[in-house]
Amino acid sequence: MKERLKFKFKSLMALPNFEFSKEEVSRLEELIFACLERESEADFINLEKSIDVAFILSEEVNLGKVSILGLMLHTLITLNAFPDNEIEASFGIQVASIVKGLQKASELNSKEQSYESENFRKLLLTLVEDIRVVIILICNQLYEMRQLSIYEEDTRMKLAKESSFLYAPLAHRLGLYRIKSELEDLSLKQTNLKIYKEIAHKLKETKSSRDLYIQSFIEPLKEKLEKAGFKFSIKGRTKSIYSIWNKMRKQNTAFENIYDLFAIRIILDSPSELEHSECWQVYSIITDMYQPNPKRLRDWLSIPKSNGYESLHITVMGPEGKWVEVQIRTIRMDEVAEKGFAAHFKYKGIKGEAGLDSWLANVRELLENPSDNDMERMDDFKLNLYNKEIFVFTPKGDLQQMPKGATLLDFAFLIHSNIGCRCIGGKVNGKNVSLRYLLNNGDQVEVLTAANQTPKKEWLNFVQTTKAKTRIRQFLREQEASNMALGKELLKRRLKNWKLEYDEAIVFKIAKKFGFKNIHEFYQCLAEDKIEVSRLKDIYILIRDKDNLTQEEQKSTEGFEHKTELENISLKEDVLVIDNHLQGIQYNLARCCNPIYGDDIFGFVSVSGGIKIHKTDCPNAPQMMSRFGYRFIKARWAGKSGSQYSCTLKVIGNDDIGIVTNITSLIQKESNVALRSISVDSADGFFHGHLTILISDNKVLENIIKKIKAIKGVKSVER
Repeated sequence: MKERLKFKFKSLMALPNFEFSKEEVSRLEELIFACLERESEADFINLEKSIDVAFILSEEVNLGKVSILGLMLHTLITLNAFPDNEIEASFGIQVASIVKGLQKASELNSKEQSYESENFRKLLLTLVEDIRVVIILICNQLYEMRQLSIYEEDTRMKLAKESSFLYAPLAHRLGLYRIKSELEDLSLKQTNLKIYKEIAHKLKETKSSRDLYIQSFIEPLKEKLEKAGFKFSIKGRTKSIYSIWNKMRKQNTAFENIYDLFAIRIILDSPSELEHSECWQVYSIITDMYQPNPKRLRDWLSIPKSNGYESLHITVMGPEGKWVEVQIRTIRMDEVAEKGFAAHFKYKGIKGEAGLDSWLANVRELLENPSDNDMERMDDFKLNLYNKEIFVFTPKGDLQQMPKGATLLDFAFLIHSNIGCRCIGGKVNGKNVSLRYLLNNGDQVEVLTAANQTPKKEWLNFVQTTKAKTRIRQFLREQEASNMALGKELLKRRLKNWKLEYDEAIVFKIAKKFGFKNIHEFYQCLAEDKIEVSRLKDIYILIRDKDNLTQEEQKSTEGFEHKTELENISLKEDVLVIDNHLQGIQYNLARCCNPIYGDDIFGFVSVSGGIKIHKTDCPNAPQMMSRFGYRFIKARWAGKSGSQYSCTLKVIGNDDIGIVTNITSLIQKESNVALRSISVDSADGFFHGHLTILISDNKVLENIIKKIKAIKGVKSVER
């Protein structure tokens, strides 16, 4: 192992894009080889991992020597092989900054908590200090996901959910599309292996016909482009398994109905001064040959994405009446598209760097603002990572980037928080518009304000950006806190006038009597004159006297006994074992995934104190893990199933009433299956049916699914 590590290290140092000085190589080699002399297996594993991650950084992302030095030195510091206070003097301030960022991230991860509230916020704040720290941690996560098989099941699930919730969205936002797709695919493979295998199998089955179609599309196009004198390469790109699954979910459709399984990519070898003109010339040739869909034109040449992505996307009607997406770009654009922001270091003067710096600054501002609900903000943050972009202009002609779907009010908050808070409307292209106006590419926007305007709760229903939502929520919280203090002070003064002593327990009971969920809402209504304070005097005295009487009775009561909820739990034999050893605990089966006996499951401690049982591949599991990982507990089935469980099947087949009759007849013949409900819709010659059945366990379910699939005309059956 020692010799293998030395060979790997020397290969890393020899990579051409690093340009290490002799002193840097010598110093790093000295430190690593000294570490290897310890003959510690743990040291070998950590060093090999760092070198492997460094290769990913170099070959798949194109990061330079500063990042590699930061990564390697962070590992050496962790192994106590180098003092962290000597980094800046020996390797420079940039390397020291990266090491510092990686140390902060490691400290948070070492707590073994999932990405929930404050911990998650601190991690993100660490990431946005230096973009290279973000990229290193994404590549580290990719390495871990490629090595999933070496970990225990719990660790595999944790890594998969972190990848889906945090690292894949970050990779997407930084333009690391290839890494993003691989993280999503590996995550899906871990969390839902059945779906992953089904889609992979169907892709393999249709590969030959897909390749033939791509060839028939490319051949005449290739001939035309060669005739026009272009230097180029053409390749077909199949959608990732996760992307296909995501589209199937969103459109509620089968694999067979996803038409855009692939895209054609034309990569031009063009000099920098001719890049845009040659891309548009190729666009013209393609649209002369094939009918384009004007609604599907995406021009990221004129105005690139903030992460530097430049490309021209068109969708055209190919042979056999099939829609085909064609992406037109140059070699430089393709490298930036594949390797994201890091490829900017290779190409000087590329557009988009300032935009990304601006985005990072905006993220930091959002994360540093205090909030009562950190996870609500994290959800907004994640959504913003995936948002597509539009570009609008200020009255002076300055270009501003906004997420697609942004409103005039979002634009006002983008300019300045105070302008957003006082916004009453605006002008777009010279015409008056409301706060809700949806901005379009190329709009010129002017914001109108009024001194007496303040944020309203309903604004949260239509703003899209995290900045706008955060600032509105912050103002409303401040306003609520002010009103609450005012209402409380008002009640205290009245009680004093009535010669009554203030008792918050009595006030809480009054609030409950008026139908308020908590005492804060009650105080706010008092401040806003929604409740007449004089009405409260008699109620307050009545509750006080009743409480005093109850206390007197309790003092003289003998033999009082109080049973806890746990003492009253049913003694019925349970089919579930919670947390390996606790039986007889109150639980409910989650409706979001409807687990049945035999499914892989976990327990989730609900707010009310009971346990909700979910399937491990429940669609809500990744977000629950990210928000409330500490509330997860192990659960497993025990004994024999003695209950009937509800399960819904989605069936797709040829539009024939006879098939539906055959399915219902089959279910009625099964002794241990009952049909609860059935609904059927038809479209494009297919029926889409949803059957809700009652069954005893997953073995019975698998059997009934096999039998339904065997019915002639049935295309697919899914739970």
